[in-house]
Amino acid sequence: MAPDLFAALNVLTGKVIGRCMAHHAHEEFISFLKVLDRETPRRFDLHLILDNYGTHKTPEVKRWLAKHPRFKLHFTPTSSSWLNLIECWFAELSRRRIRRETFNNIGELTATIKEHIDLNNAHPKPFEWHASAEEILAKVKRCKEALGTGH
Repeated sequence: MAPDLFAALNVLTGKVIGRCMAHHAHEEFISFLKVLDRETPRRFDLHLILDNYGTHKTPEVKRWLAKHPRFKLHFTPTSSSWLNLIECWFAELSRRRIRRETFNNIGELTATIKEHIDLNNAHPKPFEWHASAEEILAKVKRCKEALGTGH
């Protein structure tokens, strides 16, 4: 069983906070939220862009968030993971490291992921969109229409 990577990308600095955990359940998500709470200055609200995975919306998570109002959750539309910049970072991790190496055990894979995070944070680069807001919103609209979701 591969580790589940929880990660957050600071789009202004390019730094990543990430943790590999054994599962992808609400307990691990809350644990990761606590890491973010500890590792980011209290003066900032934290806007988290998330997919619609059920783990992010459990009653336990909602209770934790109610006690931590600086956390603001924003969910991407279905099939729009490209809007979440950490997904782009995950793709880079996979392309540059995971697919190129062989791992004998979970520990080796986890160490490689941690090393990639550390290398990223040693030389972080802020993300820059090359598309205009209008182009991005038009693509979201086309995706919604193609999927017939309308929301």
